[in-house]
Amino acid sequence: MDKKYAILGDIHSNLEALNAVVEDARAKGVTDFVCVGDVVGYNASPSQCIKVIRELGCVTVRGNHDHYCSYNESLDDFQPLAASVIAWTRRQLTEDDAKWLHELPYHKAYGGFTLVHSTLDMPERWGYVFDTLAAEANFNYQVTSLCFHGHTHVPMIYEKQRDILRVEPCKIKMVFGQKFFINVGSVGQPRDNDPRSSYVVYCVKHKEIEFVRVPYDLQTSMEKNIKAGLPERLATRLSLGR
Repeated sequence: MDKKYAILGDIHSNLEALNAVVEDARAKGVTDFVCVGDVVGYNASPSQCIKVIRELGCVTVRGNHDHYCSYNESLDDFQPLAASVIAWTRRQLTEDDAKWLHELPYHKAYGGFTLVHSTLDMPERWGYVFDTLAAEANFNYQVTSLCFHGHTHVPMIYEKQRDILRVEPCKIKMVFGQKFFINVGSVGQPRDNDPRSSYVVYCVKHKEIEFVRVPYDLQTSMEKNIKAGLPERLATRLSLGR
């Protein structure tokens, strides 16, 4: 069977968004699901999202929210809003949920490509890549032609030939000798002013990478956040895509 991967990231406990993306990916003939981390955090359905990801057999790496929600570390150094949501999420997780998150690797080579949440140079430091300078540090450690990541919630392509280029999301075809560091955007909390879920489809046979946007039941997700007692701004930002 020809492999076609759906690469998900930054699901952030948004079950409605995750279900919509899974349905869309299956309609596109996706054979395998992988995730660049942050299954939990910010929204109201952490345990339910973990259940979906595990039932998919989705190969997953650890995001910063996955890390802090599964480790009983002090949150004193966190911004108060972030600390309150992490503490809330910890209370929702079963012991098995927390153990699964706790055991996720920081990065993983799989299917001929690499998965990481932030960067390969220091994955445990959760650095953000918004420009070619930050991407360059990652390329120094990237041994596969293709690496998928997340963390910024903004879809983007970083391409290395002689120089490093920052390319807006588009459909691309892998070319021998080039390296790509691709941010797949966010399933559950996009931050590029487009509230639709973002993910990537990678077709191995044709060496094509396609960015996909999927609408979902935004109203239900927002209402669940408010009902759960999460900060109202977390619901509001979903509708704004930022």
